Amino acid sequence: MKKENEKSFGLRVDAEILAKFRYVCGYHGRSANSQLIQLMLRFIAAYEREHEAIELETDENAGN
Repeated sequence: MKKENEKSFGLRVDAEILAKFRYVCGYHGRSANSQLIQLMLRFIAAYEREHEAIELETDENAGN
């Protein structure tokens, strides 16, 4: 079941990179999707530590 606030997007990546990424994700007990989410969260946190917290517009259509 899809969460109400969940979005999806396509990603183009070299087949060998994707295969290796999935291998490493499996080693750590994560799906490629959940690992990408963790990487995104760390990336955002690092940005916000260096700059400031990102404030998003509350309008559902903002940024789409």
